[in-house]
Amino acid sequence: MEAIANLSRSEDQYLTFMLSGEEYGVDILTVQELRGWEETTPIPNTPSFVLGVINLRGVVVPIVDLRDRFGLDRIDYGPTTVVIIVKVEAAGKERVLGIVVDAVSEVYDINKEDMQPPPDMDGSISIDFVTGLATMDEKMVILLDINKLVNEGILSNKPAAEASAEA
Repeated sequence: MEAIANLSRSEDQYLTFMLSGEEYGVDILTVQELRGWEETTPIPNTPSFVLGVINLRGVVVPIVDLRDRFGLDRIDYGPTTVVIIVKVEAAGKERVLGIVVDAVSEVYDINKEDMQPPPDMDGSISIDFVTGLATMDEKMVILLDINKLVNEGILSNKPAAEASAEA
C-alpha cells in the first residue's frame, strides 16, 4: 500500500490538448468536464480572447480562446474543437472557466522527475504559467499551471508579461 501512495505523489496526470500543432497539458484535477464548441453570448468591453459566456447548468461560465490568448492565428471552430471546463482559484475563491482548444489529445501520467523546467527567457517573455516540459512518445508537451495562467493573464485583464512584471 505504501508503494502505491509513493507512486501517486511522484506522478501527476495531465490532460493534453492541441493548439496550432503543439501539445499542451493541464493538471487533470483542474478539469471539470469536456464539451464540444457552442456559441457564446458576447460580453461588451472584454478582451478579444474572451469569447463570451455560456450557461452551464445554471452557472455563467466565461469562455476563453487560448489560441488568441497565446497570440496564435484564429481558426474556424470545427468538429474537433473542444471547450475544456476548468476550476481555478482566483482572488481566494473557486471559479469555473472554459478554454477553447483545437482538440483534446491524451491523458498522461507524468513523473515529476521527468519534467524539465521551462527555458529561461530573461524576462522578455512571460512564461510564468509554464510549469515544465515533458517528452511523451517522442514529442514535447508544454505543461501549464492553469491557475497562474488565469490569474495573471486572463482574469487580471492584463497581458501575462505585464502581470508577472508587477508581481
